This record gives sequence, C-alpha cells and structure tokens, in this order.
Amino acid sequence: MTIVYIRPDKLFLSAHEQLQYINSYAVANNLVIDDEFVDYTSQSKRLDERKKVTSYFQSKEQATLLIYDVWVLSTSMEDLIQMISCLLKNKYTVHIIKHSVIISQDSSAMLILGLMDQLRQKLRNDAKRVIGRPKGSRSNSKFDVYLNEIIEYIRAKKSVSEMARLLHVSRSSLKDYIESRELRQIAFGSLVSHTQEDAEEQVISTIICPN
Repeated sequence: MTIVYIRPDKLFLSAHEQLQYINSYAVANNLVIDDEFVDYTSQSKRLDERKKVTSYFQSKEQATLLIYDVWVLSTSMEDLIQMISCLLKNKYTVHIIKHSVIISQDSSAMLILGLMDQLRQKLRNDAKRVIGRPKGSRSNSKFDVYLNEIIEYIRAKKSVSEMARLLHVSRSSLKDYIESRELRQIAFGSLVSHTQEDAEEQVISTIICPN
C-alpha cells in the first residue's frame, strides 16, 4: 500500500503545493497512491496530542509512505526521532520527495541523521530572523488559483505567451511564477533530477559539525 501524508505549515509549504510535488514524484516513479492523510494540526502540537496520526500510521504497517520532507512529520526533534523510529520499526519505506531519498530499516544512519540535521539547521536559521517573511516560506500569489490550469497548459506544451493570453494575465509575471514554483518539472514528473545514490550523498554532505 502506498500512502501520502501531508501536513501544511505557513513557514514551509501548503497542502496543495506538497500534493503537487508528491503527485509529480508518484508519476515519475510509477507509484499508485492508495490513500491520503492531510493533517491540519499545528506544528506546536506534540506527538502525544496527535492520536489520529499515530493510530493511522500504526494501522498501515509495511506501507510505502510519501512525504514532502521530514518537517511534515514534526518540527520537534524529540518527536521526529520517535516518529521515524516507529515508522521504521513497523517496516515502513519512507520516500522523502524533496531530497529524492528513501529511508527504510536498511538505510544508512548517516542518511537519516543528515535529513534531521538539515531540519535542525533550518529551524535554527529561522529562529535568528526577527523581521520579514522567514526564509523558506512562500507567499501566496494571484496565480495560485490557476495552478491546475497552468500545469495542464504546460503538459499541452503551450508557450508562456499562449498561457498568459488564455488566463488574461501578464506574460512576465506568469513566467516568473512558473519558474519560481518549478511548474514545468511538476507537470512532467521530473522534479527528481538525481539518482538515489547521488541524492543520499548530497544529504549527508550538508551535515554541519562544530569547529
């Protein structure tokens, strides 16, 4: 069974954006999604307050789980360690879409630690920002309402000029939107540009050790 778990957060990605990336990945890897769980509980909620989520995961042993990134599971390091440990104990195979990596009971400890260290760095850097929109968060756009149409136009190989005329919007603004959201990669299921081995090495290389 292949399941999708989505947990939107204002500092990261919306549910809709996560689903677009996950669908793109599923298409590229010939995966058929059997079930989706969209979790709207706040990131401030600890694991012992998320009974629906833990019960859901416990009922799907040995499933293939697709998530956008590890922060979807939790932004609490303590809870994240527990969630990953329990998922692997229950023989899950977890696909981390953003990094093009798969973790399972056979995965390198360095890969799992690398994913967690990336989140640690992200949270630490965001905590230092006292003004402005936190790095990594994405503002809403007037084009968001046209997202599905734009993806269909891209798949139909329409030019940006054609799309702009059909939507009655500015060509330059639409071009910026398509590029910033990587919609061409999403449309053709090609967001993943590295082999799994290369992707694992990239994750591990981002670990920062104190001097």
